[in-house]
Amino acid sequence: MDYFDQLKRPISLLKTPSRIVSLVPSQTELLVDLGLEENIVGITKFCVHPIHLKKQKTIVGGTKQVHFEKIKALSPDIIICNKEENTKEMVAKLETIAPVWISDIKNISNCIEMISAFGNIFSVEKKAKEINENIQKNLVSFKNSVAKSSSLKTAYLIWKDPYMAAGKNTFIDELLQLNKFENIFSSRDVRYPEITIEDLHYAELILLSTEPFPFKHIHVEHLKSELGNKKILPVDGEYFSWYGSRLLKTFDYFKKLQSKI
Repeated sequence: MDYFDQLKRPISLLKTPSRIVSLVPSQTELLVDLGLEENIVGITKFCVHPIHLKKQKTIVGGTKQVHFEKIKALSPDIIICNKEENTKEMVAKLETIAPVWISDIKNISNCIEMISAFGNIFSVEKKAKEINENIQKNLVSFKNSVAKSSSLKTAYLIWKDPYMAAGKNTFIDELLQLNKFENIFSSRDVRYPEITIEDLHYAELILLSTEPFPFKHIHVEHLKSELGNKKILPVDGEYFSWYGSRLLKTFDYFKKLQSKI
């Protein structure tokens, strides 16, 4: 059976994969929601949903560094990666162990495509279709709920020392736009630009993500002392950056967030 991943790379499989190593936390969650938990044999230390998974599966490392011998010992039929979260060097070595399927997610359409692809690859087309239909239904409902909302010039921070923000061509940027949060860094040439406190004076709303840097209330207070009368909110980074079946919950979270603004 021949497939293509989201980088248009051909993937050849002799059978429906029954042993999966997932090196992408949000895609691990998706595999579970597709009913494939028993087929997952290896995950990263960042695969925290569902919470019990780390106690039951072999942890093979992180998203940037893995133990290749551990993965090889698991005899996977397929390894699931992501263009942004994993490295080219990793993929090259992993391909000597098993076929590697790579996602490339910049928007919700890419997510829908990925879920359909997993449905085909793992022979769970019905469940994949159900998840996609529910995501699209929830998306329409959310768009209707914010249809009359005014846009806000927004900065979404992902890192501290130095401060870094989500920029253009990112999944986060797509979700900011859906919320009518006008990303003030979408004109920058890089996807995750380094920024200064001075740059944040142009924002009406500043969102501090819980990941990858774990911004907390103390950081909110620090920025308020630096910037004065700004709307600054901590937000759950998983709802802005996790793709796949997480989108089933994302739009309800966004509705609650909108009520705080």
